[in-house]
Amino acid sequence: MVKELQLRVNLIEEKKEDILKKKASRKLDIALSTITAVKVLRKSIDARKKDVIFNYKIAVYINEPLPDTPDYVFEYKDVSKAKEVHIIGFGPAGMYAALRCIELGYKPIVLERGKNVQDRRRDLRAINQEHFVNEDSNYCFGEGGAGTYSDGKLYTRSLKRGDVRRIFENLVHHGAADDILIDAHPHIGTNKLPKIIQNIRENIIKYGGEVHFNTRVTDFVVKNNKIQAIQLLNGNEMTVNAVILATGHSARDIYELLNKKDILLKAKSFAMGVRVEHPQEIIDQIQYSCSGQRDELLPAAAYSLVQQVNNRGVYSFCMCPGGFIVPAATANGEVVVNGMSPSRRNNKFANSGIVVELNIDKDFKKYEHFGALKGLEFQKDLEKIAFNAGGKSQVAPAQRLTDFVEGNLSSSLNETSYQPGLKSSPLHSLLPKIIGGRLRKGFDAFGKKMHGYYTAEANIIGVESRTSSPVNIPRKENLEHPEIEGLFPCGEGGGYAGGIISAAMDGERCAEAAIANL
Repeated sequence: MVKELQLRVNLIEEKKEDILKKKASRKLDIALSTITAVKVLRKSIDARKKDVIFNYKIAVYINEPLPDTPDYVFEYKDVSKAKEVHIIGFGPAGMYAALRCIELGYKPIVLERGKNVQDRRRDLRAINQEHFVNEDSNYCFGEGGAGTYSDGKLYTRSLKRGDVRRIFENLVHHGAADDILIDAHPHIGTNKLPKIIQNIRENIIKYGGEVHFNTRVTDFVVKNNKIQAIQLLNGNEMTVNAVILATGHSARDIYELLNKKDILLKAKSFAMGVRVEHPQEIIDQIQYSCSGQRDELLPAAAYSLVQQVNNRGVYSFCMCPGGFIVPAATANGEVVVNGMSPSRRNNKFANSGIVVELNIDKDFKKYEHFGALKGLEFQKDLEKIAFNAGGKSQVAPAQRLTDFVEGNLSSSLNETSYQPGLKSSPLHSLLPKIIGGRLRKGFDAFGKKMHGYYTAEANIIGVESRTSSPVNIPRKENLEHPEIEGLFPCGEGGGYAGGIISAAMDGERCAEAAIANL
């Protein structure tokens, strides 16, 4: 017999051996000896009150063994001689599209403009230390996409778009710790994700798929409204049956190419702002109601904040407890910041994007002449402002949080995790009013919601501009572009995902759709 239970465990109890088994025995009023196993199905932390509580959902096995088989079995087959599906981009959407193709008996041909995970590290070092951006290999482009070296957070609200559990089980199948199947806010970590991604690539190749790095797509050959071929930067041309376009939200050259060829695009609302960085200890003390260091059983505390300001949401985005701020530019001449955390989340800083919702129909009047690319051009301009304010390198403009809200230039800045360095800048006046004005009111409100959050010990760093795509590549119900037969826009780049898991689910769906069309 198996019984499911919800249990609450306090911090003192959490340290005791077999506490879940003992609590289950008492709650079910059965002898401890009859419980053969306890399987944790879900775990979360409730720190809303002074006494921190661990919430568990468990399966109690009574007089029967715990099964050792996973919920999903991934059966890959040799597709080396099968019909081909071309996939542009090897982020989460492209990877999962390729894996799904193999499961369904089709050969994925993956074209990735960047480098593999190992070689990519050298280009990240160049951004951080030499302030040079390789436009094909950086924090956004390369094997695994933006998620590889910018955190690996797996939380998603996209529960209706596909089978979330299947995506998680597949990550475990390729080497992720099975904690991600349990945690309410699962996270792999920047230090561990590259090996998992390498395992996925090796599996794709093992079963007959192809993965081509340093292969940038520069043009599409379209005849009679059907995609016929792909042209590459090296001059080669590849004939195609179906193309899954999974290039991510920062592949501006793809949007510009489609726009130039008069292939239908739409401007899309998105969000922009800054990244705020606090000492992790401050966030821990606020969230766990503790003084000094948090208890060793508690993870680095996170937060989620939202405030309506002048009919726009101001909210935290991609919060990284115990993390780092990294330079996420994809071209020289721009400054973009993002956050990441190692698996242990043991850095001494907490950082989060704090961004403002932008309405594509109301907020970009000066950019209307750019048509579907108006949000993209606004985004570019803000990144250039940050580049110039930082001193025309990857040094980022920054300000103490209190100075930003009060409209003062900071005479000094706090220590930071951002490796290229910071330069004191008047972000309160450099940011457009639709963003800066709302951020200042938002931070003031956040300080009232989290006492201690509004502090001179925090820096704000600009700019957090790549939250999602400012462009939508339309598609029909069958996920195909409405004008171009055989083209399947996918993932974050198409405007259909907002993170690793939702992009992976969309990749699987697009693979199924492309194959159904062949």
